[in-house]
Amino acid sequence: MGLPNTKSAVIATVLACLFAFTPAPDASAAEREDDPVYVPEYEYPILEAIKDDRDERQAERDSLQGLVDARYAEQQRAADDTKRELRIDWSDVDVPTGPEAFEQIWHTPPVAQYYTGSCWAFCSVSFLESEANRLQDVQCKLSEMWVVYWEYVEKARRYLREYGHSLVAQGGQDHGTLEVFKLYGAVPAAAYPGVLNRNGWHDHAPLMKELKGYLEWVRETKTWDESQNLLVVRSILDKHLGRPPETVEWDGATYDPRAFLAEVLRLELDDYVSCVSRLDEPFHTWVLLDVPDNWRRKTDYYNLPLVEFYRVIKDAVQDGYSVVIGGDVSEPGRDGKQDAAIIPSWDIPSEHINQASRELRIVNGTTTDDHGVHVVGFTRYGGRDWFLIKDSNRSSRLGRFEGIYFFDGDFIKLKMLGFLVHKDRMQGLLP
Repeated sequence: MGLPNTKSAVIATVLACLFAFTPAPDASAAEREDDPVYVPEYEYPILEAIKDDRDERQAERDSLQGLVDARYAEQQRAADDTKRELRIDWSDVDVPTGPEAFEQIWHTPPVAQYYTGSCWAFCSVSFLESEANRLQDVQCKLSEMWVVYWEYVEKARRYLREYGHSLVAQGGQDHGTLEVFKLYGAVPAAAYPGVLNRNGWHDHAPLMKELKGYLEWVRETKTWDESQNLLVVRSILDKHLGRPPETVEWDGATYDPRAFLAEVLRLELDDYVSCVSRLDEPFHTWVLLDVPDNWRRKTDYYNLPLVEFYRVIKDAVQDGYSVVIGGDVSEPGRDGKQDAAIIPSWDIPSEHINQASRELRIVNGTTTDDHGVHVVGFTRYGGRDWFLIKDSNRSSRLGRFEGIYFFDGDFIKLKMLGFLVHKDRMQGLLP
């Protein structure tokens, strides 16, 4: 035989050595019981004691904080229970006896806006109801929520186009109703109540939380896609307000909303003018009303001297034209339980209410853009001009006449920022 393969011989030799030195199995090892088992978790008494001591000290601190928190809460409750507001002593103020004391313009009964910031829609829709009656002899209660729904759509649209640099809130201006009517038409209130709550009360807090939350998410994630974004916006509005109707029934006929506006209401929406009275811009020019609720940043407010501003309102109402007014309603002279609003002499005497005193309050922030109402009557009573006000706000339901205020002429001169009226009342004033 020849010599074996060297590599194979080496491997064989190594294996033989390994097997030769492998120890024999230990019989006792096979008998040991070291299988895995579960036992109770080990305890560490010292660590538990430290934790118990820590928890005890925290409980003591919490208890002390609880006592202090409770004391401050009780103090706050006591302060709330005794809270008082600065008001007028009305005992010597001669206020109209009731709405019957006024020469009134046709209007639908007051309705409440409840938990919404949509006064602008309630007063301007009421105004256009009165205008449809004055111009076309139409008596129709229109839907405020139709306007609010589409205004939210337009607010969201501008927010998207401005990449988040446009306000989305509940407030707005009278022109919002005109713009919505132009784009979408109008519908009767019966066709679109715009409230899904079983009690029929408007509550837009949940709606705004969801809508603003979605738009904020769009801004943060930069998922700008107007058509898709607006589909989501509309789904949110549908959820909270209901889906707007595509057709409505009126007097035995069917209309889409634009046809209802054109054929039933027959209002020329470009025939209405908004006015302000400011010193920071030239009179008899078109200016910007620079308030947050003018989210469209419209510059079509006509600036009038205060004398003309007030005269247009007063003459219009005396001649059967209603007016929308908006401004500040936070003064102690406006009292829902008294159904009235005046400027007390201890604030500023009547003879000192002028362009300068009005401007001062706008500049220092005591006159702000709070609320809009509908002026539907006038009377001269107790030596004062008084205006009958149809109001949607909660305070107008505290007194004897639900949804009604009596505004003194001085209150309008000093505290109302602007008004909306038919252009016929502006003859000789417009360029």
